[in-house]
Amino acid sequence: MSKSYLSDIVVNMPDSGIKDFFDVANTLDGALSLGVGEPDFATPLHVREAAIASISRGETKYTDNRGTVELRAAAAEYLEKFDLHYDRADEILITMGASEGIDLALRTLVNPGEEVLVVEPCYVSYQPCVELCGGVPVSVAVKAANHFRLTAEDLEAKITDKTKVLLLSFPSNPTGAIMEKEDLEAIAKVVKAHDIFVISDEIYAELTYGKMHVSIAALPDMYERTLVLSGFSKAFAMTGWRMGIAAGPKDVIFHMNKIHQFTTMSAGTTSQYAALEALTAEVRDEEIAAMRKEYDCRRKLMVKGFEDMGLDVVVPEGAFYVFPSIQKTGMSSQEFCKKLLEEQKVAVIPGDAFGVCGDGYIRCSYAYSQDVIRKCLEKIAVFVKKYV
Repeated sequence: MSKSYLSDIVVNMPDSGIKDFFDVANTLDGALSLGVGEPDFATPLHVREAAIASISRGETKYTDNRGTVELRAAAAEYLEKFDLHYDRADEILITMGASEGIDLALRTLVNPGEEVLVVEPCYVSYQPCVELCGGVPVSVAVKAANHFRLTAEDLEAKITDKTKVLLLSFPSNPTGAIMEKEDLEAIAKVVKAHDIFVISDEIYAELTYGKMHVSIAALPDMYERTLVLSGFSKAFAMTGWRMGIAAGPKDVIFHMNKIHQFTTMSAGTTSQYAALEALTAEVRDEEIAAMRKEYDCRRKLMVKGFEDMGLDVVVPEGAFYVFPSIQKTGMSSQEFCKKLLEEQKVAVIPGDAFGVCGDGYIRCSYAYSQDVIRKCLEKIAVFVKKYV
């Protein structure tokens, strides 16, 4: 061909740093992994049965673009536990996972050339999604010294006259950091002073340890300038069902739904019935609490394991990840992870897959059994002892 028909944006976009290590690990016999950010719990039986029952009833046609009336109502009621109050008809959109919500939100809010402040280290899709809508991602690096929390000073330093949106994600993937009310109040003050809109990815809201999650949208005067993204993948162990919730001001949801209806029509019908059962079952909070309790045990096990190796670790207070520093080994994140995989057949994710500022760290998921975690920690300890 005399010319390429591919988009320059897509061609220049790097592949996922997470996928690279999965591909290698999957080819190694006997390899162990702490790389996947996916619950090892099965979706609760009553949720699976509700999905099967909906199919048996023949409920397999399109739903309202925004999601069924019943599911949107249940989602609005569920969000009230975080002091978030949305109209079920006009301020809730059911998406194909929180990931679609991120894409829809950015395409709805950002014009080409406008800047989006991305708090890093962060989930791997944020920067590519900003670029795909013509926006300019601007990294706001958080520091271990601040427990990987965003400070008003770090935020203020990155704001320009082109700043349009702040993209937050707490509890954080990959650091496990949370933001408490006073932290968010300081951020909200800066946001309001510069008239910035906030996209708050709160997919891990249920997974905090010892402290309740606080949403920035629940603070005074923040409702009208915040879009909250939630969903079912993490706390409800429903990753493959691809169910998400977007909640925000009526006009933002209206325009997000325009894109949604032209690209996906509606979220999967069977998945919506499963999600409705997950939200409305009497055992909902009990099931979440049981999973959270087990994650907490794994969290403590993993943190102690890295501390016993002599590595510096900021204790995560949310999500299901530990983000230890490997700087004492003198290796970059990429070098550490490649050698660990080659020598000990253990896959972890290099910190720079989540932003340049993540170099010198690795992400390890404790969404695995305690037995798998122990085996991996033993092998990582052997590896670290060799290089420290």
